[in-house]
Amino acid sequence: MTDSRSPVGTDGVPAGDVRTGEYAARGEYHRAPDASWDYLPTFHAKLAYVRRILDAVPRGTRVLDAGCGEGILVEEYADRLAIEGVDPNYSSAHVRQASLLELPYADGSFDRVLCLDVLEHLTYDEQPRALSELRRVLTDAGELLVSVPNLAHLQSRVHFLLTGRLIRTASEQKHPGDRPIAEYLRLFRQAGLQVVSRDGIFPTVPVLTAWIRKNPVRLAWLHRLLTVALPVPGWGFLNLVRLRKIR
Repeated sequence: MTDSRSPVGTDGVPAGDVRTGEYAARGEYHRAPDASWDYLPTFHAKLAYVRRILDAVPRGTRVLDAGCGEGILVEEYADRLAIEGVDPNYSSAHVRQASLLELPYADGSFDRVLCLDVLEHLTYDEQPRALSELRRVLTDAGELLVSVPNLAHLQSRVHFLLTGRLIRTASEQKHPGDRPIAEYLRLFRQAGLQVVSRDGIFPTVPVLTAWIRKNPVRLAWLHRLLTVALPVPGWGFLNLVRLRKIR
């Protein structure tokens, strides 16, 4: 991990810190998201959900944010929780560069583990390996929170009925591990994890979804309304799943 006082390079990044992948191309886009980003209302709703969970855990709880990017939550909760962040494409004073396929921690190191919008960026072969590592570093009584985009969200299902094709949640290059939520749930069970709870964000009602994605800030209220009015996780674009070890 790099000291926050490290000298700054010509690209504005402290010397020794790492920015690869999208962070090299787009900068710290989670920290200062573009107002035109069509995922923005879902991103904010996800953060609000995670904050409610973190606010409820006791002070000093050991937390790992695996695939944390810029480490926004790590920085935010550093004064209250024993929280650490790792990411393969980013490092800073708050984030350690590490692969989810080989986490640099001993078994049972954390009471809570977060893996938010990460698994879809891994290949199908890598996903079970990552889940095995996430389970390994979790205590026996701990809890893992995973968020994943759902390939079979409502609009995608309608599209499949009409055309025979699901709508990818992003390009194949960006989300090589794209899956319907039912497949993720099967992966979790195979990894020795059981579902504690599951919630969906943004049921993608056709037509309304297109309007929201074109006007993510102005229509954020409609995004929130749909999530409350149609609380069917399988219809949601994003699923948040709380998991514990199967004993």
